[in-house]
Amino acid sequence: MRKRMTCCLLLLFLLMSLPESSDALPFTPIQILIDVGHGGVDSGTTYGSLHEKDINLQVAKELYRQLTDAGYKVALNRSEDIALSEENRWLNNRSRHLRDLAQRRNLAKLIDPQLMISLHVNWSSDSKRRGPLMLYQSNEQSYMLAQLLQSSLNRLAETSHKPVKGKTYYMLRHNYCPSVIVEMGFISNARDRAMMTDSTGQKKLAQAIRDAVSEYITLTGGMQMKVEEQEVEESWWQELMD
Repeated sequence: MRKRMTCCLLLLFLLMSLPESSDALPFTPIQILIDVGHGGVDSGTTYGSLHEKDINLQVAKELYRQLTDAGYKVALNRSEDIALSEENRWLNNRSRHLRDLAQRRNLAKLIDPQLMISLHVNWSSDSKRRGPLMLYQSNEQSYMLAQLLQSSLNRLAETSHKPVKGKTYYMLRHNYCPSVIVEMGFISNARDRAMMTDSTGQKKLAQAIRDAVSEYITLTGGMQMKVEEQEVEESWWQELMD
């Protein structure tokens, strides 16, 4: 009885401390997490003075804008040139690279989005090799998302690649949410490089990704979001009243 009374008083306090209804913000869970590859001391792959980390961030910001304009709740795990390994003070490991990856994956766990898109740039010793490539997890949702992304970006790049299972990639070894690594193109190829470094090309890349993500959410995400919100609300209320 004492526990129930304490919980009721806590609930009353929370309700009294809420802002006026006109000022209250709606509950807005993140639907899409954009993982912006590399950053800070980690430049990623390079070509002359071009750094992958910068291309990733430029496209990520454009993708964030387009997805937000389309009405989705989106988060970037970095919005400037920083290394996420510097934010990781919980993993006792000397490897900066591993701390960076662990921090990215842990953010996905904490944010709990419906899906995660990890933006990257490819490189090859063969300068003729070009086109986007999707790497997916070992689950149906990730594979479906990868197929939609691959098809959309293939149309833009006029290629016919197929998505590949990313068995060894750290960022894909989790079950927090369906995730896909998007290799937008090869920095070592002149045509891909021009697309990824030109503002118009970056907008087209972002649009192709946005279209695929929108199709995925339309096919699988609408009801899922409502169910997840209801489960979170019911779970919180049950814990409070037990």
